[in-house]
Amino acid sequence: MLGTTDFHTDPFFQLDDVWLPTADGEITHLHDMGEGVPVVFLHGSGTGVSAAANWWLTLPAVAGSVRAIALDLIGFGATITAPETAYGIREWADHTLRVLDALGIGDAWFVGNSLGGWIALQLAIDHPDRVRGVISMGTGGSAPTAAIRAHATPDTSFEGLRRSFEGFVTNHGLVADAMVSARQAIAEYEVSSGRLDRVIEARERDRAALPLDDDALAKLTIPVLLVHGLADQVIPPARTWELVNVIPTADAVIYQGCGHWSQIERAQSFSRLVVDFTAGRWRDRS
Repeated sequence: MLGTTDFHTDPFFQLDDVWLPTADGEITHLHDMGEGVPVVFLHGSGTGVSAAANWWLTLPAVAGSVRAIALDLIGFGATITAPETAYGIREWADHTLRVLDALGIGDAWFVGNSLGGWIALQLAIDHPDRVRGVISMGTGGSAPTAAIRAHATPDTSFEGLRRSFEGFVTNHGLVADAMVSARQAIAEYEVSSGRLDRVIEARERDRAALPLDDDALAKLTIPVLLVHGLADQVIPPARTWELVNVIPTADAVIYQGCGHWSQIERAQSFSRLVVDFTAGRWRDRS
């Protein structure tokens, strides 16, 4: 299924597939909906993750107001990567820029969940001319506080994945059987191919080698909105408090009774935030 443009996003997500050549041997799988100001959605790094798995509720909700583009980053989902492709924060950022170039887009807003938010903020540091603003949810990007431990092979059984996904939300009813099944096929491929180990190794390497630089973040002039669930068990909400005290243009929204997937657990509210923030209406609120 993966590694071929015959792939189709699971019907559960109700999103159309787009295939875009972005480099030699690299074909990016993405979703592209709506018209207007481009807003690029960057997913996180959970087992079996993809653009659809993170953004299936958000994309149709915002596509009436913006052009919503969500891609499977290299090493994730159904994007086809060239042999010997390297992974890491700057490699994922560079891939994102290749997608923009292939679509003929100069600059865009970026919305990132977890790892995606880290990538978006690193893009803003390294390529400020390409970033109009950032909305980041549950973002880490900080240096590890202890020695990096070996990555444990996840349980890709249906029940194993269900237990894992239930850790991302406070409302376990949101972890639908069809959603777990849709992610299981990708998860099994990630583990059997060794791709997941390479991706996690790159992420953890860059936590130590390339954490978000407070001095660079303090120089940002673009609008930034940091969103966090107060019950997030993956990235402590205190991390958003650290970032909002560093980034001079940042505001923060904390959702009560919400875990790591604020775009799913608070789907309607989050989609409204995206539309209002990218339209410049956020700071006009009285």
